[in-house]
Amino acid sequence: MTENRFWRLDRHPEGSDFESALSLQIEDVAPLSEGEVRVKVGWLSMDAGTRMWMSPRTDGYQPPLPLGSKMSGLVLGEVSETRDPAFPVGALVRGFGQWADYATMVPALAGLEIVDETLGDIRHHFGALGMNAWTAYVGVKEVAAIKPGEWLVVSAAAGATGSMACQVGRNLGAKVVGIAGGPEKCRYLTEQLGVDIAIDYKNEDVAARLAAIEGGVHAYFDNVGGPLLDAVLPNMAHYGRVAVCGMVAAYDNDAPLPGPARFDQVLMRRLRIEGFFIPDFLHRGAEFLPTLREWVDAGKLTVNLDETQGLENTLVAYRRMLSGKAIGKVIVKVA
Repeated sequence: MTENRFWRLDRHPEGSDFESALSLQIEDVAPLSEGEVRVKVGWLSMDAGTRMWMSPRTDGYQPPLPLGSKMSGLVLGEVSETRDPAFPVGALVRGFGQWADYATMVPALAGLEIVDETLGDIRHHFGALGMNAWTAYVGVKEVAAIKPGEWLVVSAAAGATGSMACQVGRNLGAKVVGIAGGPEKCRYLTEQLGVDIAIDYKNEDVAARLAAIEGGVHAYFDNVGGPLLDAVLPNMAHYGRVAVCGMVAAYDNDAPLPGPARFDQVLMRRLRIEGFFIPDFLHRGAEFLPTLREWVDAGKLTVNLDETQGLENTLVAYRRMLSGKAIGKVIVKVA
């Protein structure tokens, strides 16, 4: 029998106390059922949205994980055993599995797909060719509907999705403002990603900086919500667009937070606000990849990979991602 380590959700976490809520367990892997695929996990993707899965809230974008369940998330690895002929042993795959050495999935339910093994660094299937990049592309190009010459503002701009949203906007001809916490992240935005303006929300008045943009902000890619959204709304141009991708400011609360204090600006400035969720677009992945791959090959789309070694250190990486201490995409190397 093969042993399998996995993280189990034992209780709902309070704030960022994940050690009291999750435990590392060991089991013998069970035989596969018809149609299932077992993946030897190479890497885990640390994503802010999974924090909602740990809460008891039932009004999120998907039901919460039942207590006692294996913690779930996006995984990248090789098929080690299969009862689905479309996913042969040895294939490199990506899908929603478990935080474990071995993830067992039903392909149609897990969004499992075979990915290109010839990519120079296969970890970029979690990066510039992964779902964070798809999110950035859909959010900037379609939801925010950015046009050349317009001003695009991105919050959490040094994170995995935000850093790629900045680059997608730049590649589509927008002038880009990145909002991030701390001078190191702001230097990363201007010196490595080529944003036009970087705003340090920890040390600067965000609203005042945005107010200096002549004509106002045409589009806002929002990863955060909360006070940053209030700083942006009064500085939007008339008929501006807000693409709501994440609500990091609210993820560690088990009850909904109050809405924007400056919500009146939606009417005053005739704004359009739209939330979007990348699993709704998974069927369009093949449509996005040619453009993303072209940008990657041309050096126009990249992401810093912040890698932690060892499944046992997953919670260290997870807290690092949620606390905003990392630059770029946080991943865990399991195997």
